[in-house]
Amino acid sequence: MFNHTEISASTAARKKDSLGCLSNQLHKDLELEAGDFTFYRKCRREEKTNEVVMPASDRGFLIGVSLTAGHRRRIVSGSRSALHDFEKDSVYIRNFDEDYRADLHGSFDFVLVEFSRAFIVNTGYERNGSSINGFSTRPGHKDAIFGHLAQVLALTLDRQSEASPLFIEQIGVTIGTHLVDRYGSGPVQPAKPDRRLSSLHEARAKDMLLAKTPGNVSLEEIAGACNLSRSYFIRAFRETTQRTPHQWLLEQRIERARHLLRGSDSSLSEIAIACGFADQSHFTRTFSQLVGTSPGKWRRQGGN
Repeated sequence: MFNHTEISASTAARKKDSLGCLSNQLHKDLELEAGDFTFYRKCRREEKTNEVVMPASDRGFLIGVSLTAGHRRRIVSGSRSALHDFEKDSVYIRNFDEDYRADLHGSFDFVLVEFSRAFIVNTGYERNGSSINGFSTRPGHKDAIFGHLAQVLALTLDRQSEASPLFIEQIGVTIGTHLVDRYGSGPVQPAKPDRRLSSLHEARAKDMLLAKTPGNVSLEEIAGACNLSRSYFIRAFRETTQRTPHQWLLEQRIERARHLLRGSDSSLSEIAIACGFADQSHFTRTFSQLVGTSPGKWRRQGGN
């Protein structure tokens, strides 16, 4: 089930949100749920201090990536505590299996991803054939890859109406895969080699991607039809086509749009909807990025 909610700090009904933050102190509080993943953006502008206390639960794991510098938090573990400074691209990881207590100092702007425990366990086995006991990294450690992905995710959360479930799933899988590969702790075994999709599975996946109505495509469903896990399917699809499923689908939609621009008198807004884009603005942005010029100008130049 794919859904999203945006929670205004001024109308927050809860004193604390699901991550233990004081809702009435947050200037940006965004949440997007997609299957095994829940994505958040938490932003506080004031130089305040507050405590986060959460008991252990079976929710899974959480990774937070700082979009800005200047935040500081003291994390308490038993009778010990440590102070950590967060710069841009700094990361922290929480295991919901453990009690969590921290003092948050100053302003902050974080993108966070919550993973189900089942997703992390399955990804560990798929990547290296072993279980993941947890994650090992010092809070505040900088990770440029997570920093880049966090910027993409922040834009996606800010423009949720244009975000396809397919793209959201791929972001979650990409972040989760890097998390397991880079920070997973447990027995290490050689990684299994990547494989290409069979011609039958490639054709089936492409047919399902094209047949699905916009905004209602599921990688889980397509991977299941190929008897593959979702993360394995994404790697195999990329190995086979040199594109992620989302990139491949966008290129197919742009190719159809070119055909309509050349051979019909349909307006840009009509073509946008016919080709599966959220609206004309979304279509124009994507077309310009992939083709190098706007669809209107491309049509006026004769489709060359």
